[in-house]
Amino acid sequence: MQLVTDGKRAVRLAKRVLKGRRAFFDLRALLEARGPLRENHYRIGVYFADSDVNIYQMRQWYAPLKELSKTWPVLVLARNAAGARMLIQESGLDIAFVPKITDIEELVEAQHLDVILYVNQNTRNFQMMRYGNRWHVFVNHGESDKMYMTSNQHKCYDVALVAGDAAKARLSQALWNYDVEQRTIPIGRPQSDHLSGEPPFTPDERTVVLYAPTWEGDRPAACYGSVATHGEKLVSALLATGTHRVVYRPHPRSGVIDAKFGEANKRIITMIAEANQRDVKAQHVYDDSPALGWQLSLPDVAICDISAMVYDRLATGKPLLVTKPVAPEASVDEGGYLSVCEWLDAGSASEIEREIVRLIADDEVRDRITTWSQHYFGDTSPGAPTKRFHAAIETLLERAERQRSEV
Repeated sequence: MQLVTDGKRAVRLAKRVLKGRRAFFDLRALLEARGPLRENHYRIGVYFADSDVNIYQMRQWYAPLKELSKTWPVLVLARNAAGARMLIQESGLDIAFVPKITDIEELVEAQHLDVILYVNQNTRNFQMMRYGNRWHVFVNHGESDKMYMTSNQHKCYDVALVAGDAAKARLSQALWNYDVEQRTIPIGRPQSDHLSGEPPFTPDERTVVLYAPTWEGDRPAACYGSVATHGEKLVSALLATGTHRVVYRPHPRSGVIDAKFGEANKRIITMIAEANQRDVKAQHVYDDSPALGWQLSLPDVAICDISAMVYDRLATGKPLLVTKPVAPEASVDEGGYLSVCEWLDAGSASEIEREIVRLIADDEVRDRITTWSQHYFGDTSPGAPTKRFHAAIETLLERAERQRSEV
């Protein structure tokens, strides 16, 4: 039995090595075709140490960063070949591949980076944070009430750009000796200014329902995923009505830890394909596209797990259901929006049509969503979040200049 296990492990390792080598050679060709970066050109850096498996954490920042780069040039520092390759292929941003510490040192010498942004809590972030005389800023990859949002790792950064009052209150309650007023800057959700794109269907009289579950999580307290508990029942029920259009956008890591989630995800994708074959006018969507825009703003109703997707949808002010975790170990913050949200129990998943009718007709629910949207994101009017994001960056750049002048 051990020999079989060791053999499988060896095969997985060989596949990873082969993938890494292929990514490296592809990346080298892309970098050669692009040519060298301009020296002393960039003031804003974005540090990303992960492979392409976590590229979703960067994707939501593509549009805001491209907009920011119109004022202050932005450079992404990528540490992994597969991650760097994908960033070059799809982000539209300038990318520096810095796999070794010496590469980072050379880049720091060649560029005037006053602000370094971090989208996650990768332990390799510390390899960049060793460099002083610049601001290290946590921007995260979403706003939510997950336990991740109150990690003590916030203290490692000079500043955190947070969404709004809810985030500040969350950090104040969870962290000791953390000065929220001095170390956070609320910016709202600049991604909400870029909810564009065209859906792959023609809107009609069908009620469009977004189902966007998260993955299974890497520990019991973070077991928020609903694919294996709610997903198949609710999607099956909606496909059967003939009056709904399902937009299924699963988390890209679905099934990475728990095979049951991966299998349920595949069955849902198959169900959608078969439904479209039976009725070509249905135009149900399995959405794995990099960009996230119309998927949040267009659907009549969204069904999300406890994740950043809940709060991204909340910012639109449109109807929303949150799946209730089945796992008793799942940590649920009952002090924020989740204390008043519309829950969808696993036992009610097959009755989703009734839940949707009730939700759309309830004006009190809509008013409550609007109130909580302001609490989490502040002013969500078009352009306001981007303006606050740029103002925060400008403030940090001005602080950097003052610090240098005082040395």
